Amino acid sequence: MTLPVRGSMATGGETFTGSATGYADGGGTLQIKSNKGLTCTGNFVYETSRKGSGVFNCSNGQSGPFEFASTGTRGTGTGTLGGRAFTFTFG
Repeated sequence: MTLPVRGSMATGGETFTGSATGYADGGGTLQIKSNKGLTCTGNFVYETSRKGSGVFNCSNGQSGPFEFASTGTRGTGTGTLGGRAFTFTFG
């Protein structure tokens, strides 16, 4: 299942869109692109049926962890990239 993703950096001024794809084995990928041209891809795993986590790797060399809570078809998440906090929604 692939769902749309939207989010923003906590400091403001940078937003992003993308997609989250979950697989039957409990893993998946999260891909985003910011309005400033930054692209990031993260692999994630569900730790429970409703919560998961992963790590982003970005086009500028930055990386950072993220976590999310899901209802199955939508959810919310938080993370950091290069020490900057961000939030996102999907579904």
